[in-house]
Amino acid sequence: MTQPTRHQQLVAYIAGTATRHFPGDVVDAAKRALADFLGVAVGAHDDAPVRPVRATVKRWNASGNARIVLGGQTTPALAALANGTMAHAMDFDDTHPGGAGHPSACCWSSALALAEHHGIEERDTLAAVITGYEVMCKLGGGYVMGVGRSLQRRGLHPTSVVGRMGAAAVASVLMQLNEEQIGYALGVAATTAGGLVGSFGTHGKPFHAGKAAMDGIMAAQLAADGFVSATHLYELGELDPSNATLCKKAAHSATLLDVFIQNHEVEPLPLNFDETWEIRTNAFKPFASCRATQASAQAARTLAVKIAGRAVKRVHARVHPNALITAGKLAPRTPLEGKFSVPFCIALALRGHAVVASDFTDAKMRDASVMDIVPLVELEAVEGQPPHSAHLDVYLADGEQLHADTDIVIGHPDNPMSWDDLRVKFDGLAEPVIGTDKAKMLFDTAHEFEQRGSLGEISTLLAGAR
Repeated sequence: MTQPTRHQQLVAYIAGTATRHFPGDVVDAAKRALADFLGVAVGAHDDAPVRPVRATVKRWNASGNARIVLGGQTTPALAALANGTMAHAMDFDDTHPGGAGHPSACCWSSALALAEHHGIEERDTLAAVITGYEVMCKLGGGYVMGVGRSLQRRGLHPTSVVGRMGAAAVASVLMQLNEEQIGYALGVAATTAGGLVGSFGTHGKPFHAGKAAMDGIMAAQLAADGFVSATHLYELGELDPSNATLCKKAAHSATLLDVFIQNHEVEPLPLNFDETWEIRTNAFKPFASCRATQASAQAARTLAVKIAGRAVKRVHARVHPNALITAGKLAPRTPLEGKFSVPFCIALALRGHAVVASDFTDAKMRDASVMDIVPLVELEAVEGQPPHSAHLDVYLADGEQLHADTDIVIGHPDNPMSWDDLRVKFDGLAEPVIGTDKAKMLFDTAHEFEQRGSLGEISTLLAGAR
């Protein structure tokens, strides 16, 4: 019996969403992701990367029933663009430990926009999100030698690459595409994939998530209208990189990974959708900065009381090598660059700051007590060290040496944030924007999202700031 291609496996999985049983903890994980998504989006609704996107969306003046967070309504693709950018603007949103990037900014923004626009029921929306999450994270997972991490090492942002596939899967389910149309939607998602790590520290990184969500919806809409795309782009390929002639002749049949990882040093996950649930591994951030800064910031926070106002002479941090790729800005100049700087996040934490959204400001960039520590931080990339760990040695001017470890960062699936933890994070983001009462209602509605009417309630609560 002929084995199905990867493209066929993806199509079959997406097409089977309506008849699939979702375990209770999987549904709960999707609702946790929704609550976190709403909190970080509300908190960032007026952040610097968001304002130009909202202005552009407004200028296009497209009609539709999809809600922009704390704004008006528009067509689903544009709402997903705005909301996906919002959700990723603070770099405070959820992450996939296996390397696929930031799933909710892509999957929940596309799902809410389409469900609102088409009047789709909550349980069907949850099912679409779970499917999109699984597609995105299977395609981008695998940890060190997996697709996402391999893309990062080559300067490509996994959220922007495989996020399009996750959003296209969500849209295909909610629009009830047939198998042929789903295949073409996936082809469109693949041929539009991209996004550069070089954009980190600018408005470009959060835009990656919003554009992935937008493009996923557009891919499904194009396929529904008869668009024909390539259907071989998800295969693993068998090109020999040492044979330039073979590569040149085969360029027309090259796949996504042939092009993006041309030396084939990658180990893609098998598409064993019936065996594992990637959403069970979803990770949430306690700090409003790049995932690669989290473990170091957590370790530094434990030393803040002992250091108080004492002078720091040197800081040595042992980190996972990826920290230098995605968060290795040694001399950040702006608050946004600070989110991608392990030294800056360590300095904030050592000075007793919570490393939340309100700590990434121009004032902090001018705070000598923080900034004087930044050039004193030495980063040692340790091969084989888990990415969710960090080890810190702080040498004080008075001669004392302090040490702190993060073995498993808070929010990792092996050290998870509870619903109560998520509420504390959510309240800190949402209450200053929409007030205590609305924030409570919004969180509670996300917590019970499968209840009929939840989608309309969320849209009403997000109709505008207080």
